[in-house]
Amino acid sequence: MKKLAFIKRSNGSHWVGDGFPVKSIFSYSDIAEEMSPFLLMDYAGPANFPSTTRKLGVGQHPHRGFETVTIVYEGGVSHRDSSGGGGTIGPGDVQWMTAASGLIHEEFHSPAFAEQGGVFEMVQLWVNLPARDKMAAPGYQGIAAGQIPESTLPGNAGTVRIIAGQHGDIQGPARSFTPMNVWDLRLKAGHRVAFDLPDGHTTALFVLRGSLRVDGKHNIRSAELAVMERAGSRLEFEVLEDATVLLLNGEPLNEPVVGYGPFVMNSEAEIRQAIDDFNSGRFGQIGH
Repeated sequence: MKKLAFIKRSNGSHWVGDGFPVKSIFSYSDIAEEMSPFLLMDYAGPANFPSTTRKLGVGQHPHRGFETVTIVYEGGVSHRDSSGGGGTIGPGDVQWMTAASGLIHEEFHSPAFAEQGGVFEMVQLWVNLPARDKMAAPGYQGIAAGQIPESTLPGNAGTVRIIAGQHGDIQGPARSFTPMNVWDLRLKAGHRVAFDLPDGHTTALFVLRGSLRVDGKHNIRSAELAVMERAGSRLEFEVLEDATVLLLNGEPLNEPVVGYGPFVMNSEAEIRQAIDDFNSGRFGQIGH
């Protein structure tokens, strides 16, 4: 049985550009080792935006050495990058962008959401790449809600949307470089939920709304992350209130993490190279 290691709360709130008011739940500068292969999680919203004709979001910026995974719960995000990837995602959709050897991208509220306004809520994860793949070709996976399979839990305790990895015999659509599970859980109060997950892998539960109880005594509430010990192959917890939860589970990389802003590599020399390559224009340009 996987036991609770600790509860991680926000490092504080800040704006990413002018469109994403985020709580930084964790990053590679605080619990990189414990959360490997996950490097960072920003939780944006829920926040209300009035109708506007302005482009709200964050303009062109670079990444190298990892993947960004954007999961939209409310609102819409439009993305373009220098690898030619791009698209608009809305509630239930996921964008899985592989920066790898380097690209430039931009993210804004989708035109339709900006025009109508309303509640905006999303999670952005940074997923580390193993050293052997950090200089792989960039890529983009736009995953529509309809492509994400959903499984009903025993006893009608809720549902699991399998974004990445496998639940039972159901495989998620996202392609990842190392083994991981990224699941969107919608759980009903009063149920006990159990999952079989690989022994020795990182496991964490992020609660967007509602509340859970782990180990029979620790309550996990909105915007809190329950990080479990790696030992054990079974995860069990109680659902105290109807809950929306993001389950993260993955094989630790056990490699050095050296980060500088939007670049995450394995050594200082690789970071210097990333900065030089970006400044020299080797990350390409976003087409018009």
